[in-house]
Amino acid sequence: MKHKIIRFLVPFFALGLFAATCQNDFLTEQKRYERVQIAIAEKEKSIVSILEDHSIKLKELNLLIVAYKSEGVMELYAKNKSQSSYKKIQSYSICANSGNLGPKRKMGDGQVPEGFYHIDRFNPTSNYYLSLGINYPNSSDRKLSTANNLGGDIFIHGSCVTIGCMPMTDDKIKEIYLYAVHAKNNGQQKIPVYIFPFKMTEMNYLLNKKAYSSNKTLLHFWSKLKVGYDTFESNHQELNYSVDKSGDYSF
Repeated sequence: MKHKIIRFLVPFFALGLFAATCQNDFLTEQKRYERVQIAIAEKEKSIVSILEDHSIKLKELNLLIVAYKSEGVMELYAKNKSQSSYKKIQSYSICANSGNLGPKRKMGDGQVPEGFYHIDRFNPTSNYYLSLGINYPNSSDRKLSTANNLGGDIFIHGSCVTIGCMPMTDDKIKEIYLYAVHAKNNGQQKIPVYIFPFKMTEMNYLLNKKAYSSNKTLLHFWSKLKVGYDTFESNHQELNYSVDKSGDYSF
């Protein structure tokens, strides 16, 4: 009987070992690239120190990114994997912007998306030094757009030029990219990226609601984003949301 139990347990152990090895191989694979090597040499001690100041371990890191278009600010939130709430650890100025307030709805509109996304690509040989792709268009974007081509390839990247992306300069993208690499290496498959038109405090929301009062479609969309904003601000936990058949976010 003991031999039979061992025979069944070995495959499960092997699968677990294989999964852990694949997970840890992401960092190893990224280290093959010169720009990642430079980022580690220049920035890793600094990010370890920042995490330690917030009682977060590098090998336990989970990451969440929040951006505000009007303010031109990107904030990084982090936690240990065992925790539920994130802490704000860094705030960066977005180097350049394009388009106006309001979501991206088609190819070539120059808009930075608005909504709830996640990192879906890591590019260590980007034309803009290092870059992190977000999953635009998401299911809400597809349902709310009437365009034949919604566009794509929206990134958080280096340099200081943009058409719809969020450039952070080559220096700062080294830090942001490293945080994201370590988070993914720790098993975080979808690093959340929340992009808001502005900090949706009650005052800001009322001012912008008045300024855009003629655009009922935009105000309806923003009202859904505000629910997500308020929810995140209340507990700093990853949002649990869905997209209904009309494209609205619900929480």
